[in-house]
Amino acid sequence: MTKRKPGSTTPPRLFWAPEEVERLKRDYPDRRTAELAAELGYSESRVWAKASALGLKKSAAFMESEKSGRIQRGRQDPRMVATQIKPGDTPWNKGVKGICGTHPNCRRTQFKKGDPVQDRHNYVPIGSLRISKDGYLERKVTDDPNLFPSRRWVGVHRLVWEAANGPVPSGHVVCFLPGRRSAELEKITLDALELVSRAELARRNHPRSRNPELAKLVQLKGAITRQVNRIAREAQEQES
Repeated sequence: MTKRKPGSTTPPRLFWAPEEVERLKRDYPDRRTAELAAELGYSESRVWAKASALGLKKSAAFMESEKSGRIQRGRQDPRMVATQIKPGDTPWNKGVKGICGTHPNCRRTQFKKGDPVQDRHNYVPIGSLRISKDGYLERKVTDDPNLFPSRRWVGVHRLVWEAANGPVPSGHVVCFLPGRRSAELEKITLDALELVSRAELARRNHPRSRNPELAKLVQLKGAITRQVNRIAREAQEQES
């Protein structure tokens, strides 16, 4: 028996006695866990945990029986019959649109048809700023309900560039010059930005472009791989 912490109101934790373990091994596969737990004086979760530690499982015969509580096709378990819809009964949700039915608490919190988006508790007005998950400062530019929420926000750096140069050409992106990236509004200025193609941006972000030593290792790895493939191919040709 282990000691309780000072002031604890929970009963002390009891270790499984050898005879209890033997009984668990004997009865667990073919009896309901709740019944066995009640007889042993333990909670169901503790019996399950001990059975799992011992590698015990319910027998196939038990799982096929009504005792398991599983749905038995073609059988009439009283627990299931009691909750079945009888011939002639009217389902509670017949003619009700939506899964909430007419429960007042459910209907009270639903959005009503025509409700303005501005009335929602998490609404922020157009012009609000936020930091994206990638660390960019973004500004809300529209409340258009047809747009996915994340598309209602645009990076401030892009807005600054477009204000001076017009829409971003297709296949290009606005990015910060090296060392000039910032999420502070006053530091996002036109002289800190540049327009690059997506291909150029991908090249810059490639690990080989960021680390020259890594680029050399990648080239060396490719050369070794080609030599290994050549030797293996020549050996296979000789065998054939």
